[in-house]
Amino acid sequence: MEAANKNIKKILRKMVENHKQWHEKLPFALLGYCTTVRILIGATPYLLVYGIKVVIPAEVEIPSLRIIQEAELSDAERIRSRYEQLALIDGKRMNAVCHGQLYQNRISRAFNKRVKPRQFAPGQLVLKKIFPHQDEAKGKFSPNWKGVVNITEVFTNIHISKSLSIGPPETNIPPARHILPLFATCLLHMAKHCLLLA
Repeated sequence: MEAANKNIKKILRKMVENHKQWHEKLPFALLGYCTTVRILIGATPYLLVYGIKVVIPAEVEIPSLRIIQEAELSDAERIRSRYEQLALIDGKRMNAVCHGQLYQNRISRAFNKRVKPRQFAPGQLVLKKIFPHQDEAKGKFSPNWKGVVNITEVFTNIHISKSLSIGPPETNIPPARHILPLFATCLLHMAKHCLLLA
């Protein structure tokens, strides 16, 4: 719901010049939001609720082929065609669910291509990440990593236990995504930083 409200606010910002007249443009913004095709589901919300494509006001003013054909139908034929459209609505909804699952799989595959798995082994030296909310964070020019840490035990590559650390001992165990393997370049960077502070 919050994402929908955010999108409706974006539409209103483009339509409204003065913030006092937003309530006059809200029906048009809602019509635009409900009749726009969503990438995730591959359909409009209006189509999934009512089973038919929306008739926009321009089609009423300048009749389109669809409006002309519906105007020529009798009441019985119009009711029968509406029942047929409602009978097909479950299939359209299932198509939207399948489309959404395929889209999410495609997005997760694209994201997982960039993820680099990290393997840790006992005895490996690593650096621990410093977060902005921690006491060690001293501003944007301070280092992002601290302490040479020796891994003593690996628990399913998610959390590690440390035995040697430079600085005060800590009781919390950091997740693996916040640990950086210690290479020669990191040691060089730490040495330069220590020289600058000295």
